Amino acid sequence: MPAVIGDKMPEYCIDNIMKYFPFKAVLIAYVGLLSIVTFALYGHDKRAAKKNRRRVPEKRLFMLNFLGGFLGGWLGMYFFRHKTKHKSFYFVQFVSALLWACLLFFAFVYL
Repeated sequence: MPAVIGDKMPEYCIDNIMKYFPFKAVLIAYVGLLSIVTFALYGHDKRAAKKNRRRVPEKRLFMLNFLGGFLGGWLGMYFFRHKTKHKSFYFVQFVSALLWACLLFFAFVYL
């Protein structure tokens, strides 16, 4: 391990980690995969609602939106026309999209 002096240590460590770990690609894949899962669950819930079967809990849909499936949530709401009358879903979609937009901006600009 090369000797690093003073305030260069943190910068050197972060650069070294980023060289070998494609953080941005993993982040994009994570958001994409979670969006696909969220979109599929919106479709499943819509189908279950039409057939009077067991539904996906709203808390689970909210959680998936906040964990990164915000894009799939938006698409699922409009593609399946599901949960579009619930103001709470619009609020959660907006807040989670804003949160993830800030996080992705920070990741791509500063990392």
